Amino acid sequence: MTELTTTIRNTPTGPVITVEGELDHYSAGRLRETIRGLTLRPGQLLALDLGSLTFCDSSGISVFVAAHRQVVATQARLALVAVPAMITRTLGIVGLDQILDVHPDLEQAVRSRPA
Repeated sequence: MTELTTTIRNTPTGPVITVEGELDHYSAGRLRETIRGLTLRPGQLLALDLGSLTFCDSSGISVFVAAHRQVVATQARLALVAVPAMITRTLGIVGLDQILDVHPDLEQAVRSRPA
Protein backbone atom coordinates (compact mmCIF):
# COMPACT_ATOMS: atom_id res chain seq x y z
CA MET A 1 0.00 0.00 0.00
CA THR A 2 1.35 3.40 -1.04
CA GLU A 3 0.30 6.22 1.24
CA LEU A 4 -1.52 9.12 -0.38
CA THR A 5 0.39 12.39 -0.50
CA THR A 6 -0.65 15.72 -1.94
CA THR A 7 1.32 18.78 -2.92
CA ILE A 8 -0.33 22.11 -3.65
CA ARG A 9 1.24 24.74 -5.83
CA ASN A 10 -0.26 28.00 -6.98
CA THR A 11 -0.15 28.99 -10.62
CA PRO A 12 -1.42 32.11 -12.39
CA THR A 13 -4.58 30.20 -13.40
CA GLY A 14 -5.23 28.66 -9.96
CA PRO A 15 -4.08 25.90 -7.62
CA VAL A 16 -2.65 22.59 -8.80
CA ILE A 17 -2.85 19.63 -6.44
CA THR A 18 -0.48 16.79 -7.28
CA VAL A 19 -1.90 13.53 -5.94
CA GLU A 20 0.45 10.57 -5.42
CA GLY A 21 -0.15 7.06 -4.11
CA GLU A 22 -3.43 5.27 -3.40
CA LEU A 23 -6.74 7.11 -3.23
CA ASP A 24 -9.13 4.85 -1.38
CA HIS A 25 -11.63 4.72 1.46
CA TYR A 26 -8.90 5.41 4.01
CA SER A 27 -7.28 8.36 2.25
CA ALA A 28 -10.15 9.99 0.34
CA GLY A 29 -11.16 12.13 3.32
CA ARG A 30 -7.75 13.78 3.43
CA LEU A 31 -7.89 14.78 -0.22
CA ARG A 32 -11.50 15.95 0.18
CA GLU A 33 -10.48 18.19 3.11
CA THR A 34 -7.48 19.53 1.20
CA ILE A 35 -9.77 20.57 -1.64
CA ARG A 36 -12.41 22.00 0.70
CA GLY A 37 -9.71 24.09 2.36
CA LEU A 38 -8.91 25.94 -0.86
CA THR A 39 -10.28 29.40 -1.47
CA LEU A 40 -11.22 29.52 -5.12
CA ARG A 41 -12.19 32.66 -7.00
CA PRO A 42 -14.56 32.80 -9.97
CA GLY A 43 -12.75 31.93 -13.17
CA GLN A 44 -9.90 30.05 -11.49
CA LEU A 45 -8.86 26.57 -12.56
CA LEU A 46 -8.35 23.90 -9.92
CA ALA A 47 -6.21 21.18 -11.48
CA LEU A 48 -5.80 17.75 -9.94
CA ASP A 49 -2.63 16.19 -11.32
CA LEU A 50 -3.25 12.45 -11.07
CA GLY A 51 -0.19 11.26 -12.98
CA SER A 52 1.32 9.60 -9.90
CA LEU A 53 -1.88 8.05 -8.63
CA THR A 54 -1.40 4.29 -8.36
CA PHE A 55 -4.90 3.27 -7.26
CA CYS A 56 -8.34 4.85 -7.05
CA ASP A 57 -11.54 3.26 -5.80
CA SER A 58 -15.09 4.62 -5.69
CA SER A 59 -14.25 6.78 -2.68
CA GLY A 60 -11.67 8.58 -4.78
CA ILE A 61 -14.12 9.02 -7.64
CA SER A 62 -16.56 10.59 -5.17
CA VAL A 63 -13.85 13.11 -4.20
CA PHE A 64 -13.64 14.20 -7.85
CA VAL A 65 -17.42 14.66 -7.94
CA ALA A 66 -17.37 16.69 -4.70
CA ALA A 67 -14.53 18.83 -6.08
CA HIS A 68 -16.57 19.43 -9.24
CA ARG A 69 -19.53 20.60 -7.15
CA GLN A 70 -17.28 22.89 -5.11
CA VAL A 71 -15.78 24.60 -8.16
CA VAL A 72 -19.16 25.02 -9.82
CA ALA A 73 -20.47 26.68 -6.64
CA THR A 74 -17.58 29.16 -6.73
CA GLN A 75 -17.80 29.69 -10.51
CA ALA A 76 -14.36 28.17 -10.93
CA ARG A 77 -13.39 25.14 -13.02
CA LEU A 78 -11.93 21.70 -12.30
CA ALA A 79 -9.57 19.77 -14.55
CA LEU A 80 -8.24 16.28 -13.98
CA VAL A 81 -4.82 16.05 -15.64
CA ALA A 82 -2.51 13.14 -16.46
CA VAL A 83 -5.25 10.71 -15.50
CA PRO A 84 -4.05 7.08 -15.42
CA ALA A 85 -5.80 4.74 -17.88
CA MET A 86 -7.49 2.74 -15.11
CA ILE A 87 -9.23 5.88 -13.84
CA THR A 88 -10.06 7.17 -17.33
CA ARG A 89 -11.77 3.86 -18.02
CA THR A 90 -13.78 4.05 -14.79
CA LEU A 91 -14.83 7.64 -15.49
CA GLY A 92 -16.05 6.52 -18.92
CA ILE A 93 -17.98 3.53 -17.58
CA VAL A 94 -19.91 5.63 -15.06
CA GLY A 95 -20.37 8.58 -17.44
CA LEU A 96 -18.29 11.06 -15.47
CA ASP A 97 -16.09 11.68 -18.50
CA GLN A 98 -19.08 13.69 -19.78
CA ILE A 99 -19.11 15.91 -16.67
CA LEU A 100 -15.48 16.19 -15.56
CA ASP A 101 -12.82 17.86 -17.71
CA VAL A 102 -10.01 15.37 -18.34
CA HIS A 103 -6.77 16.49 -20.02
CA PRO A 104 -3.44 14.80 -20.77
CA ASP A 105 -1.49 17.62 -19.10
CA LEU A 106 -1.83 20.94 -17.32
CA GLU A 107 -0.92 22.95 -20.40
CA GLN A 108 -3.87 21.56 -22.34
CA ALA A 109 -6.20 22.05 -19.38
CA VAL A 110 -5.20 25.72 -19.19
CA ARG A 111 -5.58 26.19 -22.96
CA SER A 112 -9.08 24.72 -22.92
CA ARG A 113 -10.14 27.22 -20.31
CA PRO A 114 -13.25 29.11 -21.37
CA ALA A 115 -12.73 32.73 -22.42
